[in-house]
Amino acid sequence: MNEVTLEQVKALRAFNRSYTRSTGLLEPYLDSPHSLTEVRVLYELAHRAQSAASEIARELGLDAGYLSRIVKRFEARGWLERSSSAADGRQQLLRLTPAGHATFAPLQQKSRDAARALLQALPGAERTELMAAMAQVQRLLAPPVAAPARPRTAVLREPRAGDIGWVVQQHGELYAREYGLDARFEALVADIAARFVRNFQPGWERCWIAELDGQRVGSVFLARKSATVAQLRLLILAPAARGMGLGARLTDECLAFARAKGYRKMVLWTNSCLTAARSIYAARGFVLTQSEAYEDFGQSLVGETWALKL
Repeated sequence: MNEVTLEQVKALRAFNRSYTRSTGLLEPYLDSPHSLTEVRVLYELAHRAQSAASEIARELGLDAGYLSRIVKRFEARGWLERSSSAADGRQQLLRLTPAGHATFAPLQQKSRDAARALLQALPGAERTELMAAMAQVQRLLAPPVAAPARPRTAVLREPRAGDIGWVVQQHGELYAREYGLDARFEALVADIAARFVRNFQPGWERCWIAELDGQRVGSVFLARKSATVAQLRLLILAPAARGMGLGARLTDECLAFARAKGYRKMVLWTNSCLTAARSIYAARGFVLTQSEAYEDFGQSLVGETWALKL
């Protein structure tokens, strides 16, 4: 369990109050006519040669409308001036005027003096310890940096022990979840897979298992229907592997193998609801040759036969 406890929340809030009180964080601004947000905007502008308002808003997490009102007040006081961006004339760049820098300078100096006085009161060793602790807090609370995308490795391989059972399981789970088919469909797939294994003809038939980063994610079978006709069967792809072209790769392996073996036609049977698979078949020249409505597996379905001359 990694739930944040109430005690942890209270401890963080107590630390925040103690930190603010002991460091006098707000004291430099309490006797000034400026709000803390205005001072933060002044700080950002004072430490940039020029900046777009959108950058300031993003850096401080401010609403664009709220920042716009602050900018207008600064401009009216002569603290800020605008200019058009050379790269994009629609974008207004902001920079402090000498009067703006003169307004911010004493506030910054007062804050620096308060921080120096606080640190000066600590012995050298404790000051070093404090610096390390603050760096640790800053590191732990910093927004997470997204890790660079790791290239994913997809391979197609021959089946190994346990793969055929996995194919049956995947069909049963996926078709029940996505199409509402009952256990009779899983039984059908188990029968097809068992007959393929029992009657396997190595020179004329193949099965491919797709792996993504070492995990099984898909399969396809090529069965010998006759001396000249091959049948594509049990094409499936796990949801986590969709959109990467693996279904197309599995189908293309079947086609390449069938052509190399001299088959003259490839056929397959599917259901009309399998739109992604049907798109793969159509893109490779398969033609719908027969369509028939039927009731099975607890659903009303439309079975389809597709064929491709090789």
